[in-house]
Amino acid sequence: MLKLADELVFAKTGQHLDDLQEAVLRGTIQGETYQKIADESHCSEGHVRDVGSKLWQILSEMLGEDIHKGNYRATMERLEISIFSDNSHRDSVKIGSVNFCRENRHPSDMPPSKNNLKNPGTTGTETLHEDLSEMPDLRICYDRTDELKTLKKWVIQDNCRLITIEGISGIGKTTLATELIREIKDEFDYVVWRSLEKCPTFAQLEENLIDFFSERSKITLSKKRHQPLSLSKYLQKHRCLIVFDDIHNLFSSRKFAGEYKPENQDYATFFKQIEELSHQSCLLLLGWEQPRQVPQHNNEYHPIHSLKLRGLNYKTSLKIFKDRGVVSSEISQPLISLYQGNPLWLKILATLMQDLDISPRELFLENTILLPEDLKDNLRQQFKRLSKIEIEVISRLAQEENPVTLARLLEDNNISASEVLNALQSLTRRGLIEKNEKSYLLPPILRYYAISSMTLDGD
Repeated sequence: MLKLADELVFAKTGQHLDDLQEAVLRGTIQGETYQKIADESHCSEGHVRDVGSKLWQILSEMLGEDIHKGNYRATMERLEISIFSDNSHRDSVKIGSVNFCRENRHPSDMPPSKNNLKNPGTTGTETLHEDLSEMPDLRICYDRTDELKTLKKWVIQDNCRLITIEGISGIGKTTLATELIREIKDEFDYVVWRSLEKCPTFAQLEENLIDFFSERSKITLSKKRHQPLSLSKYLQKHRCLIVFDDIHNLFSSRKFAGEYKPENQDYATFFKQIEELSHQSCLLLLGWEQPRQVPQHNNEYHPIHSLKLRGLNYKTSLKIFKDRGVVSSEISQPLISLYQGNPLWLKILATLMQDLDISPRELFLENTILLPEDLKDNLRQQFKRLSKIEIEVISRLAQEENPVTLARLLEDNNISASEVLNALQSLTRRGLIEKNEKSYLLPPILRYYAISSMTLDGD
């Protein structure tokens, strides 16, 4: 297999594979990640990716089909079979733009396959299929190096089956996920992004995904013979990465976080299957709320992991203001902390300064809290989802500038202890309150909004 690749590269470039190119191909055949190949070759992952990208381009041009890390092994196995099939009596076989002589090659350089060989009777090839038409085109991803490293480890190395990215609206969940997809999509056979903004029924979404996964089969097999697999079977048969964005639309408003709408209970069943069935795929969930079944504390042996996304650090936050022409030297650490390092909130502030041509020093006097209309709209959408009990707890916390102990919250005879505990758990899951040991605090921006708006009265 390596010799075949070497001949293709030599025919295109006039040079044989160097040591690193060979390491990339050998590692790809063995199912290794770029990071592992880089570690073994004592170089950076970025350099290995660049070498791999150039190899896939060369092989694609020579073979006349799209070659990438996810389908390289399957494609080369198919080519080996085409060249060395015992049923062939030709002296040579033309693959793409290169003729291969049968007597000059031996399949002995093929490493033991981890999977069954593809059926030589089929004309299709295992290629990367992606449908990212619903993925937002977010070009700027402010530094999330640590978070990306964690997610890549969970997806690629730990083979987690379901991962959630959680956090308050505007914190950067979708932006982080788009960056992740761009970096790891070539590790999968199928990659698809679906927005649940319009909240399709699970039956509709399942049919849509099956149509996507079975597209190649529809091309290579007649409709009379082809029977689409169930969604779970595709996830078992192929390495698939599926992203569900705006997952909060599956859940009821005015209820505790993660309570499904009656018509969306089938999603709960599907997520349970993702957790329990043995498969090689990964489902990534993004949204203001997550299913209740998702554990809040990660266990390395559990197939479900959750990343709670926090605000940007001070240095990274300054880039948001610089990008909008705001004098970043006047942006203080306390100001960033006040707005929780939330990228969307900071962008709204920066836009306000830019539109009014006002410097941060002029705009923010001592103890000033500003709530531009765009920021109010963003918070209003989230507060509208709160249950009556959550609103009461929020109202109680809004009266205090300092953290409130659980004991003090339980002193309110109008709310039972059980209801208080359920409300605190739900608000924590939504990212609306902070917990400090056994005390709870409503962050300043949320506290100011809660006091100054009509949301708590049922807006």
